[in-house]
Amino acid sequence: MSARMVPVLGPDMLSEPPAVPPLWRDQVKTPALDPFSPSGQPAVPSAAGSRGVCGACPGLRPACVSQLWLSFAPVAGTIARHFLLSTEQLNWLSLVFLVVSIPSGVVAIWVLDSIGLRWATTLGAFLNFLGSVIRSMPSMVVGTQDPFVFLLGGQSICALAQTLVIFSPAKLAALWFPEHQRATANMIGTMSNPLGILVANLLSPILVKTEEDIPLMLGTYILPAGLTFLLATACLWESVPPTPPSVGAAQSTSLPFLAGLKLLTRNKAYITLAVCFGGGVGIFSSFSALLEQVLCVNGYSSEFAGLCGALFIVFGVLGAVALGLYVDRTKHFIEAVKIGLCLASLACVAFAVVSQLQGQTVVLAAVCSLLGFFGFAVAPVAMELAVECSFPVGEGTAAGLVFVLGQAEGVLIMVLLTSLTVRHAEPSVSICRDGQGPLDWKVPMLLMAGLCVLFSCLLMVLFHTPYRRLQAEADASPSIQEDERPATAAALDHAPYLAAMP
Repeated sequence: MSARMVPVLGPDMLSEPPAVPPLWRDQVKTPALDPFSPSGQPAVPSAAGSRGVCGACPGLRPACVSQLWLSFAPVAGTIARHFLLSTEQLNWLSLVFLVVSIPSGVVAIWVLDSIGLRWATTLGAFLNFLGSVIRSMPSMVVGTQDPFVFLLGGQSICALAQTLVIFSPAKLAALWFPEHQRATANMIGTMSNPLGILVANLLSPILVKTEEDIPLMLGTYILPAGLTFLLATACLWESVPPTPPSVGAAQSTSLPFLAGLKLLTRNKAYITLAVCFGGGVGIFSSFSALLEQVLCVNGYSSEFAGLCGALFIVFGVLGAVALGLYVDRTKHFIEAVKIGLCLASLACVAFAVVSQLQGQTVVLAAVCSLLGFFGFAVAPVAMELAVECSFPVGEGTAAGLVFVLGQAEGVLIMVLLTSLTVRHAEPSVSICRDGQGPLDWKVPMLLMAGLCVLFSCLLMVLFHTPYRRLQAEADASPSIQEDERPATAAALDHAPYLAAMP
């Protein structure tokens, strides 16, 4: 067998148990396919009891990190006055997450696929807790000379934890959950990130009424970070369950990190998905960061912009739940991603037009809800599809590189959009509070919509791939008779498994 061939367990292996190699590299006694019943469910329930804890730790971390990321933004004016910060310094407390995640993303991918999910989870939880404490030092230690150093340092450490957080849901779903639950598990882990953003937007204004309340806010955000670190340290003992829940999980660590990277660079389908979906991630990041600036020009209040942002996230989570359950049942990953991105593109075009009009609060709220519903729903499914089209490359590598590319594209898109704005010469209804003339966002918003449509069209035309991981699992489970195969396996019939990567 060549080095590029995917190891698949055949019927002869089932008849000769002593010849079966261990599924996990560090567990010699793990049985091969015996724990799997004809229905595809694990017959040994020992892993099921640990899934709650193992799902809770990586699931809580995205919410904690995203809370710390945007905890300053809703009370930016109060923070700036209290710590005597300039506008540029205040913006860097959020921008540092985007900048740090690009170079540290590759290291985080290596940690996930080489060291394991347990140590990656523990390290990420520790860095998040440490960063939350450091950024609180100016309020806890009297006489701090330069509070910005502590604030930026703490945010930078939390940004290092972010890469371990964002990349882990796909690997967690692959290692701990059977194939009919993977998309849902990935959805829960991925969607906890925007939920954390929503919590920060709601909690910070409630906690901070005056400058004297800032220490209370900083201390409050330490609590969930400390709880997550405690859970990861005390309750998470293994990177993998005692018995793999699927054949894909058994083979998930079959390729080294560098070998996986080499295969990904030669996988045209993966590159297409990474560029197009990464561009979508960049567009949605720009939308979230620029929403208030775009709306205030036409007289929409910051409270209404916050409402649109909340609807964007809430309906996004609802869409992700619905699509995750659907994909777990049907395995229509490609159809779901393509249709979802096309509908999100239409909503983005609608926002680019309606946001330039005045007095369209109801329509704007509806458009932001639809944009979140279709756009956010695609994210966890696209992560699963990245793993499917790149199998047997490690899940952390496949999903992580997509987000690293998305962060880089997000920086470029945001810089491009802001550079195309111009100041209004004539009087307007703007209620922006930057002390300068109102900005004209018409061209940047049309460009954002155009980029979204472009990425969707490229994905529709260029992206074609077999479901490599699902087909490998089907080929390795001959005990499932053709007439007993679940309807969800029908999605595999159109895509024969290719043993070698293209």
